Amino acid sequence: MRIQLSDHFTYSKLIRFTLPSIAMMIFTSIYGVIDGFFVSNYVGATPFAALNLIMPFLMVMSAIGFLFGSGGSALVAYTLGTGDRKGANGIFSLIVYLLIAIGLVLSIVGFAIVRPVALAFGATDAMVEYCVTYTRVCAFGLIPFMLQNAFQSFMIVAEKPKLGLYVTVAAGVSNMVLDWLFMGVFGLGIGSAAAASVIGMYVGGVLPLIYFSKKNSSLLKLGKAIKDYSSIAKAALNGSSEFMTNVSMSIVNMLYNFQLMKFAGENGVSAYGIIMYTNFIFVGVFFGYAVGVSPIIGYHYGTGVKKELKNVFSKSLKMIAIAATAMTVFAEVLAKPLAMIFASYDAKLLTITTRAIQIYSLSFLIMGFNIFGSALFTALNDGVVSAAISFFRTLLFQVASVLILPLIFGLDGIWFSVLCAEMLALMITGLCIIKFRKKYEYI
Repeated sequence: MRIQLSDHFTYSKLIRFTLPSIAMMIFTSIYGVIDGFFVSNYVGATPFAALNLIMPFLMVMSAIGFLFGSGGSALVAYTLGTGDRKGANGIFSLIVYLLIAIGLVLSIVGFAIVRPVALAFGATDAMVEYCVTYTRVCAFGLIPFMLQNAFQSFMIVAEKPKLGLYVTVAAGVSNMVLDWLFMGVFGLGIGSAAAASVIGMYVGGVLPLIYFSKKNSSLLKLGKAIKDYSSIAKAALNGSSEFMTNVSMSIVNMLYNFQLMKFAGENGVSAYGIIMYTNFIFVGVFFGYAVGVSPIIGYHYGTGVKKELKNVFSKSLKMIAIAATAMTVFAEVLAKPLAMIFASYDAKLLTITTRAIQIYSLSFLIMGFNIFGSALFTALNDGVVSAAISFFRTLLFQVASVLILPLIFGLDGIWFSVLCAEMLALMITGLCIIKFRKKYEYI
């Protein structure tokens, strides 16, 4: 039976509705991991370090897709909740066209400035050319990648979460198969890893574009854009927290790389890259749930049915607590096997990475609540509060932690930084939820 945004959500129905978006995020993470696996094992340690060093720059450029995807989908869901379907489609169309234009500009800029950026990030002479090659190939896929990020949210608003999952699987399988073919079979270099990713991006971005451009059975259709350009500002403000999260993570990753080059050299950067790959899979559960539940919250906020808002909020906190505990246990038990996927060829790197995963994984106990808190206010179209949570969580507290803790604990201090930042951020999230409970009536 088709689940609609207007339904009453039991635990079973909430899980079934959000499961495709959770699977979508996990699968996206997995095929990102496959990229790293093939580069690390078939191209070499230096190209792998170069890939991890330049990745924050690529993520900053693509963050616009998350900005308008999460913020725009919240606005569209709210507009649907008020009964204005035509207006919702006009906003949706405006955002898609805007992303294409912005993506074109950023592709050109990224292609041109990657070399000085890589040098500014601290790339060694051996790493620079790998950074330049990978980024310039990826620039050709920036537009569809931004669209893919946005459509992940819009598919859920359109009540087509399973279709979003199928598209993500198709994109991921394309990427993984081509990774194996280009690097595993033909022994090509890092440029082929980028080419495989770009082809996957086109699958993930263009297929939804075609679907929404034609007559379909969903709530959304791509057509004439709304002329109320204040919708752009509203969507940008709503999605500012997700944008802040992605940009902050990229900035923080750069800082981590600087610190790791100082404390552990190239092995430290590689270990952090491995943590990020494994982290994406586990945290994908939290982000996937947040993406899946946000349209439900936004829709019921639009309808004014506060009883269902309270129902979804309460059930969400309980499910996040269970998932957080389970994932932390799994990550601690599987630390060495996960590290061996990428670092089995180097005993020293394997030891550093295993230790890093064991420490970093403790943050999973807290992280899910902060991610949900930020997503909650995005869904309520309160971008200011959502952005504040993200700013403290992903930038201010992490920067302070990664600068201070290594002075006390050495290399372990870098791995403890995320846990410290999440604990501090949880206090901010809790204060915001308590402060605005009467305004939005989710408790």
